[in-house]
Parts: sequence; structure tokens; C-alpha cells
Amino acid sequence: MRFGVDRSLENKNGAKEESEGAGDQGMMFGFATDETEDYMPMPIYLAHKLAKRLTQVRKEKIIDYIRPDGKVQVTIEYEKDKPSRIDTIVISTQHNSDIDMDKLKSDIKEYVIKPIVPAELLDDKTKYYINPTGRFVIGGPLGDSGLTGRKIIVDTYGGYSRHGGGAFSGKDPTKVDRSAAYMARFIAKNIVANGLAKKCEIQLSYAIGIAQPISIYVDTFGTGTIPDGEIVKKIRKTFKLTPRGIIESLDLRRPIYKKTTNYGHFGKKDLPWEQLIKLN
Repeated sequence: MRFGVDRSLENKNGAKEESEGAGDQGMMFGFATDETEDYMPMPIYLAHKLAKRLTQVRKEKIIDYIRPDGKVQVTIEYEKDKPSRIDTIVISTQHNSDIDMDKLKSDIKEYVIKPIVPAELLDDKTKYYINPTGRFVIGGPLGDSGLTGRKIIVDTYGGYSRHGGGAFSGKDPTKVDRSAAYMARFIAKNIVANGLAKKCEIQLSYAIGIAQPISIYVDTFGTGTIPDGEIVKKIRKTFKLTPRGIIESLDLRRPIYKKTTNYGHFGKKDLPWEQLIKLN
């Protein structure tokens, strides 16, 4: 998405002021659920925690033979819309060339998975795929060429919620692909945190040259304590949803984006769109 100026207006003093509209059309989604402390879906919540642990055991030399490239995936079964058990954990990590694969698998289970994953979610049917394709010695830019890193699903909700398709990485906050997705998360999280729903998805739609979103859609998946339409009214009353209003509300013109370069863009308490507010 681009951010543009759609027209100039005369104010009462005769001076011209700019009214900024969205630079392109598009839809942005935000999501929150009460199933984890960070209001994130359990699968992506655990995947990020495992990925962080994988980095920790490498840097602290708890497992001294693994290398920087690695990735994690968690599959969870739900019963009555609640996480009930972990079906599969996939972890692939780069390693030194001389390592024994059985030792690698044992160490990853003992020092990465066991400290992070709640034991009550594991059972004798849980499947563990650790380096399932075998040895993983060449990684990083040497292993994959081309532009990578714009991982829109791992950056958001792990596929649990819908996504408008726009990447965040490489875009400044004037681009509604990024800033409106942050605002949608901010709204959804506060709807859940304020007890208006147990799960909430927000969709904001923008049209080129139009400052206000052309639609606001709320889905609480039957968990709302008030009708979804009433939640929309609260959103319109409480939140500034123009491109400029989002930037000002979340104070996005600051050097805060380094924190989003790993382990996703959401669920990190020190980012502005993760702050909790009181909704009236």
C-alpha cells in the first residue's frame, strides 16, 4: 500500500491544509484471543517461544553445536474451541557438520521443547519431527537465494486468523498495509482484554484517496458479551482510523521496528499496538 495526499482544503484562515487519504485500496486484519497471556493463538505463541529458546540454547552454549538458521512449527488440536493437545512439533536447526543426529534430536527435546511446552499439552501420541529431512549444515544466505524474510503468516497469527496479504517488512508507517494492521491488532486485543469477547477479528478496508476506512468489520465468533454491531460503534468512537490518526495514536514515527524483525510483530508487550487501554 502507498500513502498519498488526496486533496487540498481551505481552512477558515484561507491557508491550505492537506487531507491525507490511503494511497491504495486494501484490507487489513487484526486478531486476538484469550487462550494465551499475550492474547495470541496458542500455536504461534508456542512456536515463537520455541524459536526464542532455540536461539537461547545456542547463544548460551547449552547446545554448543547448533548454528543460527532454524525454524519451528506447532500443530495443536482444539476441543470446543479450546487448545486440548499438541499433535505435532517440528523443529529444524542448522548444526555443525560432525554432529550425531540422534544426539541432536535428544538435545532439542531435552533443552528446547521440555522447558517451554506445557507438559499437559503433550501425550504419547504427540509427534516430534526434528530435522526431518536429515542433516542441515548449510543455512542462511548460502542455503537459500533471493529475497526472504517477508513472512506474513509467521509475522502475524500463524494462519489462525485471516490476512489481507500485505507484508509489513520494509514499509514505513505511512503504508496502511503495516500501520492499519497494527491498529487492527490494537483494537482486537483491547476488545478481548476488556471482556467484550473471548476471541475477536477486526477487518479494516481502505480505498485510495479516502482517509477513513470504507468499512469496519468485527467477528467475535459467538463469544461477544455485546453484539458485534455495538463493538463497531465503540471502535468508531474510540479509535482514530485515518492513516495520519493511526500514526499519531500509536506514535509510529519512532525507531521501534527492530523489535519486529524476529519472533513476529504481535504479542510483544513493549510495542505500542500491544498496550492495553480501558474501553467505555
